[in-house]
Amino acid sequence: QVQLVESGGGLVQAGGSLRLSCAASGRTFNNYAMGWFRQAPGKEREFVAAIRWIGGNTYYADSVKGRFTISRDNAKNTVYLQMNSLKPEDTAVYYCATGPRYTVSAYEYDYWGQGTQVTVSS
Repeated sequence: QVQLVESGGGLVQAGGSLRLSCAASGRTFNNYAMGWFRQAPGKEREFVAAIRWIGGNTYYADSVKGRFTISRDNAKNTVYLQMNSLKPEDTAVYYCATGPRYTVSAYEYDYWGQGTQVTVSS
């Protein structure tokens, strides 16, 4: 059974940093992609970043490009989202997900974590 467990969320002031972690288990992730998505109250879930497990190719939403970095540790089966220069508009529940396609579409990801809250105060 595939499990994704996020951690690292919290409350931070604007301009600060947080690092989210997503510990993955339950299958061999070599042929899969990992993604981070977020959902703010009253808004749809939106793509943040994605990474290929093999090769490490990355892709970012324009809104976070240059501020966020997605990475993975193959030995630990863990994906990270380093978030710098945080803004109040980054406030949301952040989810990690895994799926067979390296894509920005949430529909292509078949397993999701429970989410972790990130709150950025102004």
